[in-house]
Amino acid sequence: MRSRAARLTLGAVAWIALAAAGLSIVGSEQQLATVRNAVRTFDLRAREAADALSDLRAAQQAYVALGQGVVFWMPKVAQTAELAVRTAGVLRQSATTVEAKSALDEVAASLAEFTEVDKRARDYLNLDQQLMAGDVIFTEGGQAAAAAARQVEAARLAEHQSLDAAEATVRRQQAMAIGGAAALAALIVLLLTLLPTSTAAAAADVPAQPPASGLGLGAAPAPSRGMSPVLKAAAGLCTDFGRMRDIEDLSRLLEKAAEAMDAGGLVVWLGNTAGADLQPVLTHGYGDQMRARLPHVPRSADNAAAAAYRTGALQIVLSRPGVSSGALVAPILSPDGCVGALSAEIRDGGEGSEGVQALAVIVAAQLATVLATSAQATPAAAPAEGQTRATGGAAL
Repeated sequence: MRSRAARLTLGAVAWIALAAAGLSIVGSEQQLATVRNAVRTFDLRAREAADALSDLRAAQQAYVALGQGVVFWMPKVAQTAELAVRTAGVLRQSATTVEAKSALDEVAASLAEFTEVDKRARDYLNLDQQLMAGDVIFTEGGQAAAAAARQVEAARLAEHQSLDAAEATVRRQQAMAIGGAAALAALIVLLLTLLPTSTAAAAADVPAQPPASGLGLGAAPAPSRGMSPVLKAAAGLCTDFGRMRDIEDLSRLLEKAAEAMDAGGLVVWLGNTAGADLQPVLTHGYGDQMRARLPHVPRSADNAAAAAYRTGALQIVLSRPGVSSGALVAPILSPDGCVGALSAEIRDGGEGSEGVQALAVIVAAQLATVLATSAQATPAAAPAEGQTRATGGAAL
């Protein structure tokens, strides 16, 4: 957060958020403009349909008006009715709401009813029944035309209401986009304002150094990073294994490895690449009576030592509080295959530590360089006294 790159990244995020909000607003405005144009077109056609219905009603009433001739008005009514039907159909196709479409379906039904009324009125006129024709025209015909006009207006209002609802939704979305971008930008500005600059932070973290004497000599060296305790122990063990001369040195190295892993006891098991039974050849942390109870371990046995011997993989035995301690068994691998295993009883649940696990694998690898020659032949039936017996639990 204090570096220049982090500050530039935060600034870029703020600008990206503002730009995204701006693009969202522009896109939503374009969509609204498209919807508005469609509603304007629908409104214009609805007014044309309303005018056609008004003319249709007046033309039909002219059938029985004094001084008017049916020869002129009957074709006029037919043309106007056809125009009204065609305009209502176009409106039905361009309507976007369920309410508008339903209203325009009613318009079509009213126009069909008007056509039936007009046919009856013409029949009365052909029979020279002016009174009956006028009654049909001014009652049923006028009501059908008026109902169609009302439905056209209802469809027009439904489209306007849909536009108002869509515009309100878009405005809410725009407000949320602007508010979110502004809040993010304000938070970033606040962070950049409160956090110290990289130069000031570096000056605050570095302790004051006494002035160097002479011609610029004696400058204080940069502080070094501390070494991990596990890594330091592993480095020491590897160095000591390289300097080992005899079995006593190897016994001391086992003791040192046990201390580094916080192990209560170690057992080095040796077999060979042909799969001979595992036999304990070195131990640490066990008394004579406990060492005397350990049998040989077949490669097919159901325990962690045999599993490590078979698979060549580290085996972890988790501790059970109040029942048994945990353990690690690392395979001893030679160029020709697995020749044995190193088992360690770990205290206080340390078997779950990755550092302890890595240290067990490292010690087993060092033992492989020492025991590879011994593993070429099957281990002896009776291990050396004081170095070769461990508890039956050490086989894990």
